[in-house]
Amino acid sequence: MKAYLVSLAVGALAGLIYSLLDVKSPAPPTIALVGLFGMLAGEHVIGFVRACIAHFAS
Repeated sequence: MKAYLVSLAVGALAGLIYSLLDVKSPAPPTIALVGLFGMLAGEHVIGFVRACIAHFAS
């Protein structure tokens, strides 16, 4: 259930950002692909930063 609520909240945030940037939804394919790349990159940033901190801290 938690995953559904988080997904809904993030989707609402993305919709708000699209509205503020005046991007129509569904976005054109290029914009959508860039957005997907951003989501994938964002998923991996935390792990990458933690690994870098652990590497430099030791």
